Amino acid sequence: MGKKMNRKDFIKTSALTGLGLSLAPFSTLVGKDDRTVSLGFLGVGARGTSHLQGILNRDDVEVNAILDPKKENLNRALDMVEKAGQDRPDGYLNEEDYTKLCQRDDIDGVIIASPWVYHTRQAVAAMENGKYAGVEVPAALTIEDCWELVQVSERTGMPCMMLENVCYRRDVMAILNMVREGLFGEMIHARCGYQHDLTPYIFNDDLEYGPGTGSVSSWRTEHYKKRNGDHYPTHGIGPVAHWLDINRGNRFVKLTANATKAKGLESHIEYYGGKDHPNEEVDWKTGDIVTSTITTANGETIIITFDTTLPRPYSLGFRAQGTNGIWQMERDAVHIRGRSNAHRWEEFDKYQDEFDSELWKRHEREAEGSGHGGMDYFVRNAFVEAIKNQVPTPQDVYDAAAWSVISPLSEQSIAEGGAPVEFPDFTGGKWIENNRIFDPNGKF
Repeated sequence: MGKKMNRKDFIKTSALTGLGLSLAPFSTLVGKDDRTVSLGFLGVGARGTSHLQGILNRDDVEVNAILDPKKENLNRALDMVEKAGQDRPDGYLNEEDYTKLCQRDDIDGVIIASPWVYHTRQAVAAMENGKYAGVEVPAALTIEDCWELVQVSERTGMPCMMLENVCYRRDVMAILNMVREGLFGEMIHARCGYQHDLTPYIFNDDLEYGPGTGSVSSWRTEHYKKRNGDHYPTHGIGPVAHWLDINRGNRFVKLTANATKAKGLESHIEYYGGKDHPNEEVDWKTGDIVTSTITTANGETIIITFDTTLPRPYSLGFRAQGTNGIWQMERDAVHIRGRSNAHRWEEFDKYQDEFDSELWKRHEREAEGSGHGGMDYFVRNAFVEAIKNQVPTPQDVYDAAAWSVISPLSEQSIAEGGAPVEFPDFTGGKWIENNRIFDPNGKF
């Protein structure tokens, strides 16, 4: 094993700077490439296994412990590590043993890919024990849990990075470069969302759900029965937050949300299983289309669409618009005043080439085949390199809280008839002076 970092020194330094997680410009970090990073995994279902495989493709990371309450998941993951040439990790089957895993001295960071309800408590356990927390999306389900993540990270000085991979999508990183270089002028409006027919995951092949029915259907479907709001805002809002400098000179201020009636899942069951299927009469709570509108301190608006229960192709629905131009993902087109013909769209390709992320240009080969079009490589790499360099992660706990809290705020607004609700200021006013930490052209 390579040189071990001194986490106590990191915690002490962060505490002395009043939470250094947001202070150092990300692009100025100096690497220490002789370190070997030691990780633990909490949850190795479909998503966790994908992360594990990506980590095992590196030669600077060792996996020392894995927890999953499903024996087949755990054994598959342990075998993967051994087949990759590493020592067989310690395995934990008891879901409450996440605290034991986080207390281990031979782990620097924890990748959390368990069901949503476990994310906050497991990230808190990691930070409380001096570990970097890399938590899958969303990082929290309630306003209170968002605050707990922030308070624990501030108190311990340990980073909490939500592993939002879409922020590393190649086109949205090029758009970020265009925004920061002023091609859109002053930003005015953005749109995004998660528009994806999830019915093949909400149910198994027999249109059943709940414990024992499969991977995601065993737990995710319950959210559609109990909650009416945007369950999954972070894929869309993460890139938009970077475009608009949220938590770094700007912040989310208010949100309003509305939901349609919930008929999509009932229609899906009836179409594939018939009117006599036992789940045809379930009272689904989540509206088929949830629309949230956010206003920011700097005067922009953002529209987020959650659309996962009706037949449709996949789309994130991105749009970036300012005083000088507009980009729309679904058109794959851009219009920039002074560069584009009047009232005409241009193909985005030449802008992608001109404003491409330096990260992507450097690591395109490594990213190939890593999952989700290469985005997964970059989000994992950022987490590992932050640990290796003993520095803040490029997406911090304030990002995790501000992006995740959209979900409970949307539920609150819908329950109150679309009334506006205020965003908590998780930074305690530091957003006014905070520097940018996410850099599409940085070291990692």
